[in-house]
Amino acid sequence: MAFLGIGRRDGEPNRLGRNASWGGVVVLGLVALTLIWAWPLHTVPTGYRGVITVGGKIENIQGEGFLLLWPWQKLNIFNIRSEAAVIDNAEGSTQDTQPVHVSLTVRYGISPDRVSEVFERFSRDGDLSSYVQTATQEVFKAVTARFTAPDLIAKRSEVSVEIVAALRDKLKTYGAQVINVDMRSFAFSPEYMSAINQKVTQEQLRLAAENKVKTVEAEQKQKVAIAEAEANALRAKADGEAYATLKDAQAKAEALKVQQAALAQSHEVLELRRIEVERIKAERWDGKLPEAIYAGAPIPFLNVGADRKTAAPQ
Repeated sequence: MAFLGIGRRDGEPNRLGRNASWGGVVVLGLVALTLIWAWPLHTVPTGYRGVITVGGKIENIQGEGFLLLWPWQKLNIFNIRSEAAVIDNAEGSTQDTQPVHVSLTVRYGISPDRVSEVFERFSRDGDLSSYVQTATQEVFKAVTARFTAPDLIAKRSEVSVEIVAALRDKLKTYGAQVINVDMRSFAFSPEYMSAINQKVTQEQLRLAAENKVKTVEAEQKQKVAIAEAEANALRAKADGEAYATLKDAQAKAEALKVQQAALAQSHEVLELRRIEVERIKAERWDGKLPEAIYAGAPIPFLNVGADRKTAAPQ
């Protein structure tokens, strides 16, 4: 025992204890790292897919929720939610060589049945914004080249429909589905916009002048119609008065005819009555002439009997 204690130095047991403590911490750290690396329980969030790879090769596609993995398996979180790609100041040219600019927002999503294809060829996390921006630029140029500048303004909804249809066909190559496309700041060059404004102003002035002419024509037609109506009224009034006068004259003539007929008939009746009276007088006459006409006055030159009595003695 003494021999063993001859070579012992003070404080050596404490040093051994500290070394043992540090060794335990290292062991615990290694165990923790091993557990973290080999922890089997993982989660795929809502709106994502889990791409499981082994050595860089896709082994399986997992849906949302919990899953268990072996230490040699790797989980890649892949986004299939709707995303927006903003394309500012896209350039194009119309059929009549007018430059046109537009800003677009394209909302798209990855087709769930094409996750593995997109993961292998285009994106490890589902972000296709760069592809969408490039495809949108190409589609916008191709569509605007089929329209003239006035048609792009007048048929904006039709242009939008064609852009959406062409973009859907284009993005199928990348496994993306187009949800909708919003067009903003649709504009031409300042010179062309100024020319359009002047043309619109002139068109408005022309329409205003045509409307004024139409108004004047309508007023003239109204006046003519009123004058014709008044003339027709006067003509109808004159015709009515003439007709009334004619009917009145005809009535008077008929009345005169009736009166004349009545008078003629009355004259004949009177003559017949006179003749009847004379006949009665003749029947009642005793053959003697009246000696007086009225008031006992003698009838001159008719005293024939007296003269005869006077002349008889001779």
